[in-house]
Amino acid sequence: MDKLAEREEPLTVGAVAKRCGVKVSTLHFYESKGLIKSSRNSGNQRRYNKQVLRRVSLIKAAQKMGITLTEIKEQLDTLNGKTAPSQQDWQRLSTHWAKSLNERIQRMERLRDYLSGCIGCGCLSMKACPLYNDNDKLATEGDGAILIDRAISRGPLT
Repeated sequence: MDKLAEREEPLTVGAVAKRCGVKVSTLHFYESKGLIKSSRNSGNQRRYNKQVLRRVSLIKAAQKMGITLTEIKEQLDTLNGKTAPSQQDWQRLSTHWAKSLNERIQRMERLRDYLSGCIGCGCLSMKACPLYNDNDKLATEGDGAILIDRAISRGPLT
């Protein structure tokens, strides 16, 4: 921690919540998940370093992009103990998340394409339907919608 950060007055949980536009309970939740850290004053009240404001902002931005808290934590853990991510950190994190989002978008586009053509067709043609699972042969591969999962992760159903 640098000398300036040491001289700064720590922020209360209410002040951080207000400045970040989140509820106090959200900060408590983030802390319980290891996404942010606080210290305690002599009255056992949470106090935050001002750098937490940037960290919470990063968490909120990532969540708006559809990044899960688990994925956010995994990446924040790579910051080597830094409280606030730097611009370089954000570039690295956003590049990583952009790749993940592009993969997710591709899966969602494939699912969307199958919704109108196959899943919602109503043809009831068991001989032509790529979702038909004659005699439950796919039970050996696991539970759930195996063919749909396969289609959205790898491509065509057939």
